[in-house]
Amino acid sequence: MALLSCPQGPLTITRGEPSSIQLSLILPTYNERKNIKRIIEVLSGILDPVLPNAYELIVVDDDSPDRTWEIAEALAAEFPQVRVLRRQNERGLATAVIRGWQCARGTVIGVIDADLQHPPEVMTALWDRMCNGADLAVGSRHVDGGGVGDWGIVRRTLSRSAQMLGLMILPDVLGRLSDPMSGCFLLRRSAIENRKLNPHGYKILIEVVGRGQVGRISEVGYVFRERAEGESKVSWRLYVDYIRHLIGLRAATLPTAQFMQFATVGFSGVFVDMGLLYLLSDPSTLAWGLTTSKLLAGEGAILNNFYWNDVWTFRHAVQGRTSWPQKLKRFLTFNGICGTGVLFAAALLNIQVTYFGMNRYIANAVAIGIVTLWNFWLNKQLAWAIRPAPVSSSISALEESPESRKAA
Repeated sequence: MALLSCPQGPLTITRGEPSSIQLSLILPTYNERKNIKRIIEVLSGILDPVLPNAYELIVVDDDSPDRTWEIAEALAAEFPQVRVLRRQNERGLATAVIRGWQCARGTVIGVIDADLQHPPEVMTALWDRMCNGADLAVGSRHVDGGGVGDWGIVRRTLSRSAQMLGLMILPDVLGRLSDPMSGCFLLRRSAIENRKLNPHGYKILIEVVGRGQVGRISEVGYVFRERAEGESKVSWRLYVDYIRHLIGLRAATLPTAQFMQFATVGFSGVFVDMGLLYLLSDPSTLAWGLTTSKLLAGEGAILNNFYWNDVWTFRHAVQGRTSWPQKLKRFLTFNGICGTGVLFAAALLNIQVTYFGMNRYIANAVAIGIVTLWNFWLNKQLAWAIRPAPVSSSISALEESPESRKAA
């Protein structure tokens, strides 16, 4: 039967029942009646020779006013690999994809836009990468063979800015992808089985890499196409959802207690900054110039923050590294990271206000929150990275298991 019942409850992918289906490809739709027949025809023509009777196309429609779901259901008579999920109580592209995966039978699951902006022909190359051992095969606009078509300078700038923002907040996730905003990819189902997913907006790929157990990633270039039919669904709200998603993922993977200590120290630095600024620049005190006073006040706050982070937040990471040269090295690293964070905050503030028309104070709060996450993660990785103690060869030999010695 083509029409599926909509899954309920948590957005978790469970282990699928044994099936002859190898690939389940999700087509999320909303008001795509002008495109749905064409995308199904093209995908079927591409996948039939490669996976005869071993794939399914699951159309997940958010109860479109143009009744896209009804057209897709009718197409199942001609294309038996088509299954349709009509959602009436949920909205959003990312959750639509996950609901489709919950209904999927394939050992490999994936997604492609139904508006033909992702060239369906890329599926052949993506499937080939999966057959050659990839856990995730991604269609990318930023590798050889890829491109963004006729995008203007503003759209290109916003896309790259969003990617840089992601690298600031989630460098361990977005650093693995050339095109983390891609909505065209294939994924080994086992990589996200029993993982609780919680996406915001329409960018599902970073959720998959952030919460899943994804090993080898392979990328295939494609040229993004402008839609021929229908209206674009891109809006400033998607930018807000993207930021929420990044921060949610980062918060979910941070050591919470340590981050709260870092944030508390940062809050104390605000008072140091304000107090020094008053003492240095106020006409009733030293009355120094504002710029000089601000630079000195900022550096005073950095000194304060470094001291408390060194003796409190990251105290376990500095054991055995308390000499003055070692402390100086940590301080210079901390100072450089925080200084770079200030530049990032200024750039992010300008992007939000100039391109998205956000209130400057809300935008500044967002920038501060993001840079705080950036500062914590990078300082944890660089300034206060825990160095494993060297293990002697004799201990290594004693702890080596019989199985490992046999393998050696």
